[in-house]
Amino acid sequence: METLVIGLTIFVLAVFVGFEVITKVPPTLHTPLMSGTNAISGITVIGALLSAGSGHTALTTALGTAAVVLATVNVVGGFLVTHRMLAMFRRKD
Repeated sequence: METLVIGLTIFVLAVFVGFEVITKVPPTLHTPLMSGTNAISGITVIGALLSAGSGHTALTTALGTAAVVLATVNVVGGFLVTHRMLAMFRRKD
């Protein structure tokens, strides 16, 4: 029970800190920072694959699979946004 309370406390604090950091980012820096987080999401995909494939319980597999799907959507979306952003700076022929 104590481990659950500690984990929940850390999660709530991480959510609060993440929200505060994200809301302080000016709009002009939002897209470059989001494209930089693709590397972090790639690491998340690897961790989610390990979790989904561990086979400890059905819950672990289900949560790991959901994490793989969501992190993959984040990576692909980030690359699409970055590609679109870089297209704005290309010379028109």
